[in-house]
Amino acid sequence: MADVVKPGVLQVSIRIASRRRAMTSLTAAFPGAEIIDVTSKAPDPWVRLSPFYPHGGIPVPYSDGVTSQSVEGIWQSLKVFQDFDVDPAKLGVTTMKGLKRTVRRYGPVRGHRTGLHGDRLLPYEAARRRIYLPAYRWILEHRVADLVELIRNKDDVVLLDYTTNGDVTDPGSPLSHAALIQLHIEGRWPGEEDVEASSSTSGRMP
Repeated sequence: MADVVKPGVLQVSIRIASRRRAMTSLTAAFPGAEIIDVTSKAPDPWVRLSPFYPHGGIPVPYSDGVTSQSVEGIWQSLKVFQDFDVDPAKLGVTTMKGLKRTVRRYGPVRGHRTGLHGDRLLPYEAARRRIYLPAYRWILEHRVADLVELIRNKDDVVLLDYTTNGDVTDPGSPLSHAALIQLHIEGRWPGEEDVEASSSTSGRMP
């Protein structure tokens, strides 16, 4: 299934850049653009666009009636390692800290479970599509729609994230939520169908 493209007139120009770049480099590269940090280190109100932000009430895919404080909490809680299964405690974290479950600590990742009590593990790309994308889209539509509209109504915007990868099929780099904001506004949201990823599961986030 191809990416979903919605009709409509889009006036805003949106680019994605690394938050690690110096501001002098950013302003030189994007003259006249409004530069907006959307990471967990961003100021209010833009920090609300971070997947770490504890909005609360976010539905957990494959888990009827279960919700999470953050999108990152969902991604981390459903991750299954070689010797460690899901971690429901991550769903309740409200501090934006202590969310990550890493390969260094837990060993190789086997996949993401289809819900807290699911009997199937999703490979990397499928987990991105079936778990991360629906969860992040939900907050764009139900928790930060006001901020999405603010961006949509600007002329020229650069969104800062720690990674700039907007390709769900690329396992070599973490997926950028800033790029997902861009795709959402441009009507090019990636397909959320359950695919069998050709790439091997890795520990990169998300």
